[in-house]
Amino acid sequence: MGKLNIAAVFLMLMFVSISEALVVDISKHGARQNADIAQALTKAFKEACASTTKSKVVIPKGTYKLSAVKLLGPCKAPIEIQVQATLIASTEKITEPCWVSFNHVDNLTVSGGGVFDGKGPKVWGGLVQGVTSKDSKQFHVNVIGCTDLHFVRFTISAPHESINTDGIHIGRSTGIKVLDSNIKTGDDCVSLGDGNQQITVERVTCGPGHGFSIGSLGKYQDEAPVIGVTIRNCTLTNTTNGVRIKTWPASHEGIASDMHFEDIIMNHVENPVLIDQVYCPWNQCNAKLPSKVKISKVTFKNIRGTSSTPVAVKLSCSPGHPCQGVELSNIDLTYTGKEAPAAISQCCHVKPKVSGRMNPKACTATV
Repeated sequence: MGKLNIAAVFLMLMFVSISEALVVDISKHGARQNADIAQALTKAFKEACASTTKSKVVIPKGTYKLSAVKLLGPCKAPIEIQVQATLIASTEKITEPCWVSFNHVDNLTVSGGGVFDGKGPKVWGGLVQGVTSKDSKQFHVNVIGCTDLHFVRFTISAPHESINTDGIHIGRSTGIKVLDSNIKTGDDCVSLGDGNQQITVERVTCGPGHGFSIGSLGKYQDEAPVIGVTIRNCTLTNTTNGVRIKTWPASHEGIASDMHFEDIIMNHVENPVLIDQVYCPWNQCNAKLPSKVKISKVTFKNIRGTSSTPVAVKLSCSPGHPCQGVELSNIDLTYTGKEAPAAISQCCHVKPKVSGRMNPKACTATV
């Protein structure tokens, strides 16, 4: 009986040992404060990635420089990057499309309350991705071809005059969630390109910025459909747009369907509710030809607040493919300027289904 007890204890100790997470501090690989840690971070990540049990790479408190780095998978088990530090990007223009890149890594967690400082005012170009993203050079985060990636309590900070600094851009991805986050930037707070499915943006504050945008779509041939987008319980303040879907005229064929905007507060927003199928910046397109992107199953529900322009609701759909299944429910938007006595709605090539309170009065024309 005694031998059996010893064996059982031994097996239990083996199980505890095997299940413990591997923790790799970057200082083990030569990282020093105020020095470039790209090489040390790459080595630490490689060591952790090779672990057959879950692992964690720790960047401890302090200030470190970080040049462009690619962290490559696949990894053998779930991996966490715990950033407690402030990471400072080079002020030189970057040649890589991303500053910090994770490639072929499943079950990745980024945590720790640290800051990725992109030093964007020097050049406004590049990408910053992390718990806090400050002054990115271009897109703060670019999510391309990802599955089941979540951003929680994510902070983005850049001034309204920063150029092309989309907060989180998502393309050809599935199951992406942006939750409980605060985004201040010079372009779209969250932008969605083609090929996205089952995207959720919830409890996010946006402003300054260009709001939440789906598109622009239809510019390129063979764009994948956008299906299943929900943006709810969000607040936008002093943004140039609220919630919008935009496609190019004279476009290639495309599909955007099952998109829902619910429980949203607008504070002094220029275009609170917008479908724009004649999106043509700088007049670099043939606006006389209709968009071929088919928009359907769109709901705008429980949207309230103030518009800084008279047209609070604008549904400008394609004459070639009129919008189908657009619903407006419980809209209460007040115009705060002096150009008109009240907010108005405009509709082209759509006949929305209307229910509940409607301010401004909903347009019902199909042309």
